[in-house]
Amino acid sequence: MADPITPAGMAALKARYDHLFATERPQMVETVSWAAGNGDRSENGDYIYGRKRLREIDRELAHLSKRMANLQVVDPRRQPDKARIFFGATVKVVDEDDREQTLTLVGRDEADAGRGRIAWNSPVAIALKGATAGQTRTVRLPAGERHLEVLEIAYPS
Repeated sequence: MADPITPAGMAALKARYDHLFATERPQMVETVSWAAGNGDRSENGDYIYGRKRLREIDRELAHLSKRMANLQVVDPRRQPDKARIFFGATVKVVDEDDREQTLTLVGRDEADAGRGRIAWNSPVAIALKGATAGQTRTVRLPAGERHLEVLEIAYPS
């Protein structure tokens, strides 16, 4: 099965691809062409940097193209059972130390733990999948077990 991604996550990947392809790459090609016309390429910093940057852009374009081909857009708004935690859910949990956390289960390309966006296949997300409000789930982490009680579940409207 293809990796899931939210519509917003796919739009962000596509926007990055389009920017690289339509803006950055043509600018770098122009810079390299201009620098190549300036004579000795072996000591031409603009030419050397430009060629290096062009290779980096091409690698990122290839990576993004492959990733987007292997992703399946899953719209959390269409989740039929909004009382349970599935992909795209935003969940408020509390641990045994009374620390509340709000987490959103997203695709791995969208994960940003600092912003509470965790990958759908992370240990915490796996433990929470299918839970309903009021349930407690145990998460096994390298630092030990944590018990998380689900307080709220929300999906985008």
